[in-house]
Amino acid sequence: MRISYDYAGSVVLVTGGTKGLGAGIAGAFLAAGAQVVVCARKESRALPEGARFVAADVRDPAEVDRLIGEIEERHGRLDTVVNNAGGSPYAPLAGTSPRLHARIVELNLTAPMLVAQRAHPLLAAAGGSVVMIGSSSGARPSPGTSAYGAAKAGLHHLAACLAAEWAPRVRVNTVVVGLAETENATGHYGGPEGVRRMGATIPAGRMALPGDVAGACLWLAAPGYVTGAEILLHGGGEIPAWREIASGHGG
Repeated sequence: MRISYDYAGSVVLVTGGTKGLGAGIAGAFLAAGAQVVVCARKESRALPEGARFVAADVRDPAEVDRLIGEIEERHGRLDTVVNNAGGSPYAPLAGTSPRLHARIVELNLTAPMLVAQRAHPLLAAAGGSVVMIGSSSGARPSPGTSAYGAAKAGLHHLAACLAAEWAPRVRVNTVVVGLAETENATGHYGGPEGVRRMGATIPAGRMALPGDVAGACLWLAAPGYVTGAEILLHGGGEIPAWREIASGHGG
């Protein structure tokens, strides 16, 4: 059963909305009638049709101020912020640049805080909401991406704090995304067969798709009572390695 939403008249900002999960989220809000602004450092050919692009590095307070200022000047309101921009390369902590890890934390934790802080007056005026795109990496060990996992754990906590601090005028929630299949998945997981094998480690039988994440965002952004929540969008989680070993399939 598909649930329809009516976001006509609403203005939505999706950070990192030019590709991957962000593009799927932006497209879903557009389909629901919202005016959608997406930002990234560089524009992409995959920009959802109908979305307005603003170039901005959300790690930079001055860039964030300009971004929100442009939205206010053009639209006069802001109803929803989806803090989606994030990510990390594979970067084991030992032997790698401290600055690299600092930048990962800036992108995945500091940037969402800056965007939410600057957007707060507009969101409060609209009775709006913030949706943080979190990660299972922030709730379990994340070897090779420890700075990313730590930043996402911080993001989950930040959302809970802001939900309490800004209630009842602004709602703040988190979608905690597990393994996800985007346009980069085949390269990251070793081709279509690798994607299939990774999906098989999830009880739901596949990785999350952008539409799955977008559906959760549409629900959380709709006016309602829910705030301070973490929606675990991971298809039931990842089947632990001991299951394979215990069943004799682990070699």
